[in-house]
Amino acid sequence: MSSNAHQNGGGFFGHPKGLSTLFFTEMWERMSYYGMRALLVLFMTASLQEEGLAFTVAAATAIYGLYTGAVYFLGLPGGWIADRLLGGQRTIWYGGIIIMCGHIVLAIPTDSSFFIGLILVACGTGLLKPNISALVGHLYQPDDVRRDSGYALYYMGINIGSILGYAICGYFGENVGWHWGFGAAAVGMAVGLVQYRRTIGNLGDASLAPENPLAPEKAKLAWRVIGVIAIAVALITGLAMNGTITINPTVMAQYVAVAFTLTFLAYFGFIYFGGKLSASEKKKMWALFLVCVASTFFWSGFEQAGSSLNLFGRDYTDRLIGSFEMPASWLQSFNSLFIITLSPFFAALWINLGKRMITPSYGLKCAIGLIIMASGFLVMFFAAQYAAEGLKVAPYWLVTTYFLHTVGELCLSPVALSAVSKLSPRRFAGQMMGVFVLTYSIGNIFSGLLAGHFDPSNVAEMPSLYLQISLFTIGVGIILALISLKSKYWESDTGEAQQAAPSGASTKTA
Repeated sequence: MSSNAHQNGGGFFGHPKGLSTLFFTEMWERMSYYGMRALLVLFMTASLQEEGLAFTVAAATAIYGLYTGAVYFLGLPGGWIADRLLGGQRTIWYGGIIIMCGHIVLAIPTDSSFFIGLILVACGTGLLKPNISALVGHLYQPDDVRRDSGYALYYMGINIGSILGYAICGYFGENVGWHWGFGAAAVGMAVGLVQYRRTIGNLGDASLAPENPLAPEKAKLAWRVIGVIAIAVALITGLAMNGTITINPTVMAQYVAVAFTLTFLAYFGFIYFGGKLSASEKKKMWALFLVCVASTFFWSGFEQAGSSLNLFGRDYTDRLIGSFEMPASWLQSFNSLFIITLSPFFAALWINLGKRMITPSYGLKCAIGLIIMASGFLVMFFAAQYAAEGLKVAPYWLVTTYFLHTVGELCLSPVALSAVSKLSPRRFAGQMMGVFVLTYSIGNIFSGLLAGHFDPSNVAEMPSLYLQISLFTIGVGIILALISLKSKYWESDTGEAQQAAPSGASTKTA
């Protein structure tokens, strides 16, 4: 009997025992990630009297975009390290340790180590996040019907963790001290690591060894390359910290955004033109390209939650509840609350539509999600008008915006992931998922650059900025929706069947 045989038994709500290990590990990791993320822009833009860094909004949001974009981008080498060098279980463990160390560095009450902490958290998350998600799937046999519900439970842990992060780290960061909030994130990750280590036996041999290990000599070379990259990053960081070189975060974010976009287009084009695809596969690639465009624009708007919307909550929202002033970061928790509440409804919605033979294309679903998300900025347009008059607005403006953003997310995010798995050429499926993840990185960096235009000292311009974002994104969504009417045929093999049909045959599709 294999060491994974016990995974088939019901140990966690009828699922493998290993799911409980991953559920709580991810819950605490997300607590630390979202808790720290909620404080990041607030800390960077706080004045020196408030013990902040006193960065400009443009610099702070650019750094925020670079950080969140790097988190997604580093998942690509993180997955490679697990597959070729360490195996998933060890990569998760080391990633968690690096994350905890990053939060500890951020908790030290000195500004000089701030960027070191950010780099450590980003690198650790790149090691942990993709591999813990993949390891959930490894707990099940390919034909196990519990897989989808297992992932639903797992994502519930993600959202519970994010709520804890906003509540705990947000309170300590804004009411006690910024570094106390970062310290709370370190404690959360430490709890997750202890829990992971104590229950790691539940995972059996799932992803214990690399799935496709390198030969010993190549593995040594790979570690040397990783070491050289780490030393180079450390040297550049050190030179920037002591003032030897000057890095403009806004300019750097612009260059990185261009580099990621060109990388995405080049890799996508390489597979399309050089992958020896059939006519049907090429049509599906066009449908997938629409999904990628929608994803990029979606995340550039959605990720305003941690930057411009976070600052709006701090500066222009009345957060008093009696004599208690709610931390601005708490407002972000509504996204997670809405996801927990609405996810079952949307899961049932797509199933019921399918039963009625109503199956919108992936592109149309994503376009609808993009338009719904963009409508949230119409809400902010009206809220910003009140703020421009010198008034503090009620929290329900931001809550309504987060509600619309969440509905848009539930329309787009799971659908986009499903589209990548279905529309990618089978022999390029793994690479196309990596290419798709680049849309998260690009969207996050553009989000930071976009948020830099919100100048707190010039609140009169804020309504027009929110309106521009909304109208432009809605316009993109409408264009994608119109194109997606054609893409429904790209997503199936009906095109080839139609080409093969006799000239007198009907090509009308129900």
